[in-house]
Amino acid sequence: MHVFYDPDILNNSGILNEEESRHCVKVLRHKEGDLIKVITGQGECYTCTIIEASVKRCRLKIESRESAKKSSTVCHIAIAPTKSIDRFEWFIEKSTELGIDKITPILCHQSERKQIRLSRLEKVIISATKQSLRFWKPSITELTNLKDFLLANHPEKLKFIAYCDEKVERQPLSAQLLDRDKTQSVLILIGPEGDFTEEEVTIAIDQGFIPISLGRNRLRTETAGISACMTVRLMESLHK
Repeated sequence: MHVFYDPDILNNSGILNEEESRHCVKVLRHKEGDLIKVITGQGECYTCTIIEASVKRCRLKIESRESAKKSSTVCHIAIAPTKSIDRFEWFIEKSTELGIDKITPILCHQSERKQIRLSRLEKVIISATKQSLRFWKPSITELTNLKDFLLANHPEKLKFIAYCDEKVERQPLSAQLLDRDKTQSVLILIGPEGDFTEEEVTIAIDQGFIPISLGRNRLRTETAGISACMTVRLMESLHK
């Protein structure tokens, strides 16, 4: 059954928004009487029957509702966009499938990409949310200067920074999370291809970020982000 995304489906008299209506009727060629699913991105999923197959106003009848609680461990990753936007979009797609809650693109001193198209990245998130049948859609912010981000107040209880420095002994992220309360939210910083500068690391540590390792091997930025997200979800599952 095909899945569509419309956060306002209940307030729109059961009418899919125009973009999803076009995709449903014109691209996927659904017709009246077909069953589809609609997720709101806020914890609900509706099974619906199409009662009016219009390209601009696909009207639905809601047949049933499912809901899901948000993950007990909020996973927020602040990450420098990669020089290749395809690699960054891959990170966004896969981390969405794995269960990330929030993504903050950060602009670091050694960042090679200094601009992003937020609207494009939102579409990647929505597509991955539908693909993985997630009831909760992750959020993504505008590109934020790292120093501004570090000096801001963050609600996350656990804050970590992953970086490459063989002189500094750091515990793996998994070890840091092993004996923690599973309900504690987690914020992880992932740097650019050239890594964080010493000054950036110092500021982060001064702001309460704990240095961590993501393994013995040196990882690409997008791989490090995926590894961090997967570790958070794995350690959460071990606490259940």
